[in-house]
Amino acid sequence: MRPTTSAPRPLSAPASDRAKRAVDVVGALVLLVLGALPMAAVALLVRIVDGRPVLFRQERLGRHGRPFVLGKFRTMVPDAEALRPMLAHRNEADGPLFKIREDPRVTRLGRHLRRTSLDELPQLWNVLRGDMSLVGPRPALPAELAAWPADLHRRLEVRPGLTGPWQVSGRAGASFEDYRRHDLAYVDGRTLLGDLGLLVRTVPAVLRGRGAA
Repeated sequence: MRPTTSAPRPLSAPASDRAKRAVDVVGALVLLVLGALPMAAVALLVRIVDGRPVLFRQERLGRHGRPFVLGKFRTMVPDAEALRPMLAHRNEADGPLFKIREDPRVTRLGRHLRRTSLDELPQLWNVLRGDMSLVGPRPALPAELAAWPADLHRRLEVRPGLTGPWQVSGRAGASFEDYRRHDLAYVDGRTLLGDLGLLVRTVPAVLRGRGAA
């Protein structure tokens, strides 16, 4: 009588979450070590060229809608948030998004940092803290929540990501419907293998500067 073999059982949701979190912690630690010198250089450049503050901090929504403070290297003038209402008529995005292709608030150095995504390196600390994941939906602003359709609230079931389907599929050039479609497809079909694929695809997208704001 032949021994019976069974197909590998898929990871349970808690086990899958733990595995994803382990990848996030290890990946963030490795990238922080490798990126220590570039981050120090960028911080020094921002300090010398654009002055203080070096970091821009903003409240975003994490898993289950929990707010957290996201950090980036500053790419705009210090009073950028106060100037936003005066630029509302130039908004080129739809839905609750706010994007201006040639945003006058962005500094000259900031444009280079955004094009290369170097401004986002401090978010590795957010990943290490558990606020974010290496891969996930775009970190949303609390003010955007009221304008979301009901189904989009499912995106709060997972941690927002440093990269994700929006990063490799147009980035700043994406419409709100694009964000919605990509985010929900990710939430409903996420796997560790899929996350790895998105991380790999992020590299050429960043090197090309495609869709960078």
